[in-house]
Amino acid sequence: MAEYEHILVKREEDTITITMNRASRRNSLSDQHLAELLVAFLEAGDSDATGVVLAGAGPVFSAGHDFADVSSRDLMGVRELLQLCTELMATMQSVPQVVIARVHGLATAAGCQLVASCDLAVAAESAGFALPGGKGGWFCHTPAVPVARAVGRKRLMELALTGDVIDAATALDWGMVNRVVPDAELDTAVADLLARATRGSRASKALGKQTLYAQLDRPEKDAYAVALEVMAAASQLPGAREGMAAFLEKRQPEWTD
Repeated sequence: MAEYEHILVKREEDTITITMNRASRRNSLSDQHLAELLVAFLEAGDSDATGVVLAGAGPVFSAGHDFADVSSRDLMGVRELLQLCTELMATMQSVPQVVIARVHGLATAAGCQLVASCDLAVAAESAGFALPGGKGGWFCHTPAVPVARAVGRKRLMELALTGDVIDAATALDWGMVNRVVPDAELDTAVADLLARATRGSRASKALGKQTLYAQLDRPEKDAYAVALEVMAAASQLPGAREGMAAFLEKRQPEWTD
């Protein structure tokens, strides 16, 4: 794997953990930090791992964009930075692995965007979530895109317009995260959810994830058109054949893909 300055990458069995490692800067997302995250996710996507955990070192998950970087850029420079960030978010959703956020402390602005862009998220009770641009001078336009799709319109408006922090329990109620656990149980809860989300055929799971995102925001008729064709084609995959055969033969399946 590549050498990194701002992140740590570790593989244990079938899981790759990518840890933002700019604790002194509250894991804020500079151009270099975003670029390293993008490379790490692309490398993970090309691997045979089945799951990726996104975590943050230090007391904060991520404080969002690094204002020291942003303030030094002209319009074209800020646009390039936001395009890089958007590419990272899209890559997290396009890699074949299940991507799960391990959230502790604050996840604000683009940090909240990271959580919303992951397939799954588990938060410690100490976690908090915010789109603080609403009470500042730079509104959280791009972070609001995946957050809206997670929490819905009215809750997005409250987050984006007030800029206030919501606690982990509220984030769970609003659909931002899948689980909230005591801080001491965070790693165990992440591992448990990831293990359940990665069982079965890897190829089937990858196609399933890709198709879910492809149909998610389409009108229902269009969503069915996408899902129907993919599901028909997927019936011919080795994993689908093996899964059906194992069910009919009353035995445990043996996944080869």
